[in-house]
Amino acid sequence: MSVLVVGASAAGLTTVEALRRKGFRDQVTVLGAEWHPPYDRPPLSKQFLRGDWDEDRTRLRPEAMLSALDASFVLGDSAVAFDSGSRTVTTASGRTLTADAVVIATGLTPRRLPGVQLDGVHVLRTLDDAAALRKDFAAAKRLVVVGDGVLGAEIAATARKMGLAVTMAGPQTVPLESQLGPMIGGLLAELHRSEGVELRLGTAVIGLTEADGRVSGVQLADGNVLPADVVVVALGATPATDWLSGSGLVIDNGVVCDAYCRAADGVYAAGDVARWPYEDSLIRLENRTNATEQALCVADNLLGADRPYAPVPYFWTDQFAAKLQVHGRPAADAEVVVAEGNLEDGRFVAHYRRGGRVVAVLGWNLPKQTRLHRGQHLGPA
Repeated sequence: MSVLVVGASAAGLTTVEALRRKGFRDQVTVLGAEWHPPYDRPPLSKQFLRGDWDEDRTRLRPEAMLSALDASFVLGDSAVAFDSGSRTVTTASGRTLTADAVVIATGLTPRRLPGVQLDGVHVLRTLDDAAALRKDFAAAKRLVVVGDGVLGAEIAATARKMGLAVTMAGPQTVPLESQLGPMIGGLLAELHRSEGVELRLGTAVIGLTEADGRVSGVQLADGNVLPADVVVVALGATPATDWLSGSGLVIDNGVVCDAYCRAADGVYAAGDVARWPYEDSLIRLENRTNATEQALCVADNLLGADRPYAPVPYFWTDQFAAKLQVHGRPAADAEVVVAEGNLEDGRFVAHYRRGGRVVAVLGWNLPKQTRLHRGQHLGPA
């Protein structure tokens, strides 16, 4: 059986490694849109952006380990079409790649502000994005981050540590409100303000101002303009599925799969792009942990395991001195109860409750205790 993995990041690489570890020795091909060998994305908004890490350190595996996988890596050539019946992928360069089984792991495409493209306006998804942003930071004084989710908050924290004047703008009243609710979001707002980040939240961004082809400010719906030398747009991302139009797969906010991560006969999806049934709905998870765990499940099922994918969702975020770890499915309207520690010390574990049961556990600078609470209420890791 030959396997073609479309996507050369964490989910794609983990699939290949798991197959080899389980004794699969047939042909494996990995198709990646970028020229870079597989690298890790979470450090891009932190260690790499700050300049603490170089490009080599972001790599998921050294060259020797990639070579030992005995897989064919086709890099710098993006997928542009797919026929699920024949399991054939067409690439931008005109290649056609066919395999007995195909794993779709193409990730996300960042949202951008509509309108004119200006110098100094960035998104952050790829290593090249991060390198360009780091270069602009070196000459900048004022940054506006358009977006108040995890990525926007992390970029704001990193830039502030680098000495830039930072403003965060976004539609929510506090950072991460839709994910973690008003109480935790309020604590994050206090943290950012205490570190010198200006928050202009609760007002939509309607455009950009410019001077000589370079961004000069961010225009808010209330009429104010936030001056900026650099702007980062962190308004979320959409699944990278345009190339799957006409493929025969069900595409609806991602590649729709069954409980085994199977999108069609011989076709699987893993990572940010995959959407599958979980409890009472279809979900899609955009985080590094899910990319790895789902890829492991896909590898098992490629080898005949028939294992449903039923994880306890998990993500983390580092902002200034706060490390947040979130297990389960928090909701903005859930009841939040501090179960250990206290808010004033900045070290606590909180439970999100719905219908009388704990649906998520959040830890703020208490990693060991957070894992214990997860095990007690959500199941073992």
